[in-house]
Amino acid sequence: MAITGWVNKITEITLFVEDLQRSKAFYQETFKLSIRYEDRSCAVFDYGNTCINLLDLSNAPELIEPAKVGRVGDGARFLFTIQVPDADRVCDELKARGVKLLNGPITRPWGRRTACFADPDGYLWEIAQVIE
Repeated sequence: MAITGWVNKITEITLFVEDLQRSKAFYQETFKLSIRYEDRSCAVFDYGNTCINLLDLSNAPELIEPAKVGRVGDGARFLFTIQVPDADRVCDELKARGVKLLNGPITRPWGRRTACFADPDGYLWEIAQVIE
């Protein structure tokens, strides 16, 4: 049975972070975005069509109980992808901001040029350029 009618877009993604100040600084410096909302336990960044909410790890259980909060260091669970017009240029900008690329830019056989980096809590981001 397909779910229809109420699903039209993802508006927020919440990331549980170990050090809110460290992660907030990383997102401000890396993406050059201002904070949309902030309090003592979170900072929200607006990416245009989706907001990323950095939530202090100590506040995570109240949102997801009875599920357990995963441990940092257990390995990647997902990847955010940002489509860009020029992956090489964006990678140069990221490096200038002190971001260490995990890989790339690499031309992939499926028609994308990609690079990957991690935020301070290990959440992975991919820069992807469509190659024509």
